Amino acid sequence: MKITSSAFSHNQNIPSKYTCDGGNISPPLSIGEVPATAKSLVLIVDDPDAPGGDFSHWLVWNIDLQIEEIGEGGVLAGSVSGTNDFGKTGYGGPCPPGGTHRYFFKIYALDTTLDIPAKSEKQELLNAISPHILDQGELIGLYGR
Repeated sequence: MKITSSAFSHNQNIPSKYTCDGGNISPPLSIGEVPATAKSLVLIVDDPDAPGGDFSHWLVWNIDLQIEEIGEGGVLAGSVSGTNDFGKTGYGGPCPPGGTHRYFFKIYALDTTLDIPAKSEKQELLNAISPHILDQGELIGLYGR
């Protein structure tokens, strides 16, 4: 599987427009090479370099397989959003307290759709997807202050 963005390349800087220093909107994303047997997609965006450990920025599941592009500031109709570590649903952009952090945009293809409550947190989502992952892709963006 592949996940890419027209706004930044793998291991390159995320433009401030997509961070708390700018518009705090999600960047455009493209998804490709989804397995034919997949039933749904999951998107997790997190920062493993946060001072308190891994920090989730966006959790979305039951994404329709027909989605190949998630537009800038995209809302995924029919999908379910979890609660990020800002305590909100939806996208929360990079906002490091200092230094340059890595932001992992991870896409997962599952062999099922998920039946977990909306607003679930990252660990609940990871537990639910773990036995159902068919394939995954990853895009890493960098941002520092």
